[in-house]
Amino acid sequence: QVQLVESGGGLVLPGGSLRLSCAASGSIFNIDHMAWYRQAPGKQREYVATISPAGTTNYADSVKVRFAIYTDNAKNTVWLQMNSLKPEDTAVYYCEIIMYDTKKIPYDYWGEGTQVTVSA
Repeated sequence: QVQLVESGGGLVLPGGSLRLSCAASGSIFNIDHMAWYRQAPGKQREYVATISPAGTTNYADSVKVRFAIYTDNAKNTVWLQMNSLKPEDTAVYYCEIIMYDTKKIPYDYWGEGTQVTVSA
């Protein structure tokens, strides 16, 4: 089993910054990538950003330039630096890890989420 623990959420003013962290522990092997998703009230969960162990990143258009994802492979930890936050960034942010075993079977785990509220 793998556990993902997110932290760093909170209340921030529009234009402010927050940094989320996600630490993975347990039976970790062959990480394909780690990612952040978010879910706003009444909406479906949406993709935010992805990073591979090699450092390849990808972002949703809505957060490109404003957000940055980075990782410490040795600590199995991923961060999401969020700048220039907008009220529409308000959501519960979830961390995901995907691993593949030697038979190419994927293992997908999620954290419980951390609330980010952007409001004046």
